[in-house]
Amino acid sequence: MRRLLAMVAVTLGCVIGWGADWLTDGGNPQRTAWQKDEKILATDTVKNIKLLWKLKLDNQPRQMHSLFPPLIVSNVNTPNGPRQIAIDAGVSDNIFAIDVEKGQVIWTKHFESSFTPPANGGRGGGILCPGGLTATPVIGPAGAPGKYTIYAASWDGMLHQLNVADGEDVAAPSKFMPPNGKPYALNLFNNVLYTHTAQGCGGNPNIAYAYDLATKKVGSWGPAGGGMWGRTGPAISADGTMYTGTGDGRWDPENGIYGNGIVGLKQDPKTKELKLTDYYGPSNAEWLVKRDLDMQVTPAIFTYKGKELMVDAGKECRVYLLDVQSIGGDDHRTPLYRSPLLCNEDVNFASAGIWGSMATWEDSKGTHWVLTPIWGAKHSAFKAPVENGVVKDGAIVAFKVEEKGGKLQLTPAWISRDMNRAEPPVIANGVVYTYGNGEDTDQAYPDVGLADTAERRIPGSTKAVLYALDAQTGKELWSSGDQIASWNHFSGLSVANGRVYIATFDSMLYCFGIKK
Repeated sequence: MRRLLAMVAVTLGCVIGWGADWLTDGGNPQRTAWQKDEKILATDTVKNIKLLWKLKLDNQPRQMHSLFPPLIVSNVNTPNGPRQIAIDAGVSDNIFAIDVEKGQVIWTKHFESSFTPPANGGRGGGILCPGGLTATPVIGPAGAPGKYTIYAASWDGMLHQLNVADGEDVAAPSKFMPPNGKPYALNLFNNVLYTHTAQGCGGNPNIAYAYDLATKKVGSWGPAGGGMWGRTGPAISADGTMYTGTGDGRWDPENGIYGNGIVGLKQDPKTKELKLTDYYGPSNAEWLVKRDLDMQVTPAIFTYKGKELMVDAGKECRVYLLDVQSIGGDDHRTPLYRSPLLCNEDVNFASAGIWGSMATWEDSKGTHWVLTPIWGAKHSAFKAPVENGVVKDGAIVAFKVEEKGGKLQLTPAWISRDMNRAEPPVIANGVVYTYGNGEDTDQAYPDVGLADTAERRIPGSTKAVLYALDAQTGKELWSSGDQIASWNHFSGLSVANGRVYIATFDSMLYCFGIKK
């Protein structure tokens, strides 16, 4: 009996020790990319990171898309006892559940439908419209300890609700949006699912959606301008407003056109409609659209001295600090702070600027930090107190949120080492995790102009490299070197319980961490 109690205590200790979940792309509804519950990996232990396992998943890439960032559930009740499970979505309408302790697939779900893409009408095919499942799912608790539900949008626009433990449907699929619309990562807040679409795929307009799980009603709103293609979907504020940047399109709010800006949308509690509540347009919005410099980055929302703030950016390579109470001030054109140019000195619409999503965290001293990835060379006029080498292809840039002269600003703190197209970071326990994606990002060519194809870019793509950086200085603490064999496009990282996960174009999922 004593031996049995000891075994139970050890088992429970392992379960409690897991502790950290990553249930949504970006880590939380505010999209801060801050893993607050990591206890194993730290600045003094990351040097011991090893490749724990890699797993080839049965997923067919489409164009340049393949696997999305895995979602991590630390304690799932299964017939075989509690398990820590990773849920990874593949672009070919696939969902995989992986036992992270063993690096083995537990179950696989493929969404079958009768939908076939139209032969013509709207933008079809190509890198921008790969078809398939394009939104990272989201996971929510299912009303009992150890039970969780996956919410996923398939290619045909249907919403699927699956049991994390076994992949079985917990509700019949229901209509969420038109097929082939290219939604981005789902967000879940107060029993409502949020997403947005871009690129006019399948002839569909670019729309933001809110699906009310209680009533199954869908609210929608469109900017009548550019698409909304922030990598990790919309960010949600404390009052349930979703915020997203808008892509190419004119900024003309008097006529209901909100391209190249940021919009705030909120669900009507009675009708479930999605309504515009606030908006911001950069002072040079007309120039941005002429140069294809979209405001396409997922914002991050955080609280600073009792005030809810938001940071966002775009391909021009500036960072904006905004007050969620009024993101553009009285004239909708005035942020709290607008940074100088960090990069993109040559005004490149494809291989420079800020892409993906923002990140923010607070250290033990109460300092609030904002982090952004940049592509291409650092701007010659931009400086930081700590620079970790010459930046030619990309880097992470860190700022401190400070108040000077009664005004808030972002003060440059450090710039990381050079990396090949730096991707959005995740912060955990004083360490910044990021990677160079290794993707060939060119979109314009001397011989064929803008005839951009996957067949042209895939051969020029190389390998992703994962990095761990000191969050205070940007100093490199560890890297994966040449251990990752492929690259990725529009994916990301997940961090939980001593492990860092990255997926690549060849449908390989890598798990790095500290061996027990």
